[in-house]
Amino acid sequence: MFARPPIVGRYTAEEVELATRNHGMPLEALRYDVTPAGLHYLLIHFDIPPSDESWSLGIGGLVERPFSLSLAELTSQDSLSIRVTLECAGNGRGQISPRYPSVPWLEEGVSTAEWTGVPLARLLERARLRDAVTEIVFHGADRGFDRGVEHDFARSLPLHEALREDVLVAHAMNGAPLPPQHGAPLRLVVPRWYGMASVKWLRAIEAIDHPFDGFQQAAAYHFRRVQGEKGEPCSLMRVNSLMAPPGSVDFYTRRRIVNAGSVQMSGRAWSGVAAVERVEFAVDRDWTDAVVAKPQAPHAWQSWQVEWKAKTGEHELACRATDAAGRVQPLQPVWDLSGFGNNAVQRIFVTVRG
Repeated sequence: MFARPPIVGRYTAEEVELATRNHGMPLEALRYDVTPAGLHYLLIHFDIPPSDESWSLGIGGLVERPFSLSLAELTSQDSLSIRVTLECAGNGRGQISPRYPSVPWLEEGVSTAEWTGVPLARLLERARLRDAVTEIVFHGADRGFDRGVEHDFARSLPLHEALREDVLVAHAMNGAPLPPQHGAPLRLVVPRWYGMASVKWLRAIEAIDHPFDGFQQAAAYHFRRVQGEKGEPCSLMRVNSLMAPPGSVDFYTRRRIVNAGSVQMSGRAWSGVAAVERVEFAVDRDWTDAVVAKPQAPHAWQSWQVEWKAKTGEHELACRATDAAGRVQPLQPVWDLSGFGNNAVQRIFVTVRG
């Protein structure tokens, strides 16, 4: 029930279909501080549910004052806008072998957007949580089967995380109403956590006094090294970094072609634990420090840049981030049964022509 067996070899037809349905962010879009909505990475577990003006959000469970809000009532409230980097927990899965049969992300399952909505804490305060509450559950409207289990997509947060001022019930993305594929009309946005916590197509919020045992919480989204172990739940994003690919690209191999001389390299770095303090850039495994910008927003990626004196020949480029908590990207992927949390350094192979 916990996981499918890993696969060695070519991608299956099912994986190819998942890859066409759930797209990553083109790495050249790292040049945007805020990712345009159409380029933002996308993961849809089941089907995009229909929505209309009759959509409502219910808040209930162990509360003194259960209530529901129409979409118009929620969007009429004072809103907060927060810039947030979201990353899929399975980002990098396609680099691990043997691999877990799911969306074959390479490195593109990350993006940053401006989310606008109502702080969740404000809604929970209005509902008056009972003293016994320990978790808040978020129920989405998307329903389907995963490993033979039929369920609505639902996740929970510990109460102390749910009460953070920056957790939003969002109704807008980059200044426009949420697109259908990104959770319209309402979704949760949980900064610093992997994207699975930010439940889309949000229909109900429930306060409970016990660990939530829904499939996407209890069975899925755990770091596991061996089949059958309980594992550790995925939560905060691991430290990571990416570089915008330089020069021109070969259509099929995606190999880069660069002219010799000065090349300005740039990229983004992020961590769910602490701000990024250092980014290193390597040419053929010779590492040097890049210049890291201070955070523009507390929950968004940071930019970095470095000048590369490109010399004629074949080269391997790489980047590696370190956050303020001392966490450093590994040079090689760390094995995980489901391919979660792979934050190994990015490598780009470049031909420099004279």
